[in-house]
Amino acid sequence: MGAGLDRAEKARSTGAGAGADLAELKARAEALVPVLRERAQATEQLRRIPDETLANLHKSGIFRMLQPKRIGGSEAPYRALIDLGAILAQGCASTAWVTTNLASHHWMLGMWPKAAQDDIWNPSPDVLIGSAFAFPSGRAKAAPGGWRLKGRWGFSSGIDPCDWNFVGGLVEDDGGKIVEPRMFLVPKADYQILDTWHVAGLAGTGSKDVVIEDCFVPAHRALAADEISGGPTPGSTTNPGALYRLPTFSLFPCMIAAVGIGIAQGAVADFAATMKKRAGSYTGARLASLATLQLRLAEASALTDAAEKIVLSDCDEAQSLAEANLAATIEQRARWRRDGAFAGKLCAQAVELLFTGAGGNAIYLTNPLQRALRDVHAANGHFALNWEAAAIMYGRVALGLPHDLPVL
Repeated sequence: MGAGLDRAEKARSTGAGAGADLAELKARAEALVPVLRERAQATEQLRRIPDETLANLHKSGIFRMLQPKRIGGSEAPYRALIDLGAILAQGCASTAWVTTNLASHHWMLGMWPKAAQDDIWNPSPDVLIGSAFAFPSGRAKAAPGGWRLKGRWGFSSGIDPCDWNFVGGLVEDDGGKIVEPRMFLVPKADYQILDTWHVAGLAGTGSKDVVIEDCFVPAHRALAADEISGGPTPGSTTNPGALYRLPTFSLFPCMIAAVGIGIAQGAVADFAATMKKRAGSYTGARLASLATLQLRLAEASALTDAAEKIVLSDCDEAQSLAEANLAATIEQRARWRRDGAFAGKLCAQAVELLFTGAGGNAIYLTNPLQRALRDVHAANGHFALNWEAAAIMYGRVALGLPHDLPVL
């Protein structure tokens, strides 16, 4: 764990890049794409984000895109996660996945009690916070002044350079009955990182397991999941902006889908650039003249554009509701989760069209299409992008039936 702390200190910026508006952040993200692309294979092999990339992201202020302005963050609209995540994913999907996740935790922390915000941001506003929100993986019981927590959580993306972690747990009463899902903010000293991350897709995210044998969490660093489900939160007095009244888990699939959108956008660009120059290995014919490839490119780009428009429209709708102090309906929340998963499905279809149309060259490890195929399917493996689960939940809500998602 000491090495991880050293890496975090080396990567931490002075905060000079923080506070930029969304247009400037997008320009900085676009400038990083060629750098990230050059490091993509090395990032996979390292199985976490390189220190140099962490330093670039800190310097750019991108990690702090949704952090409150009072802390020096940008407090950009929620759509920034999608805009910036998609741009970065055109260079390296693993980097985009970690960046959007860790950036979203500054946003979430803004909804917590001020005492919790002070614990994390007073030492450094550049601090990174990980997460593991598989609530059934943890168990908690009330204790004097707070909670006792234990569990083992998988898929804690980008956890190595983080000094804190949001983990989910189910609260049990004295009889062992489940009372509610609750989130806990835990310092690095209280959990162990297990290097379990040996995977085929999004390999550079370092989404390792974290284990807590038993730790005490003070009351101000614990929050019931429904306290950040839209509307005023414990952090609203300190951070009154509309951004911190959005429903956290209802919009989560949109953020995750951003990476798939960027992967597909990058694949479309790579495919077009390659096919403009290539000739068939056996016929010598110019591949750009083949109608079948033209059709594939058209369909893939249309699928990608549709996915982006759907997700950004939902983000803008949610932001407008919050700015008007209006609560999202259960139907809107279900639709946002449906749309995020559907966008992920569209992006996977786009990448598959291009990969299968690229011929044998696509299977070389030097070809970005093979990584795009692995990464987009790894992204869609996240529960938030599971199309069947999201579609059934939406269908039940639309038909007036109860749903079984406690954090909708």
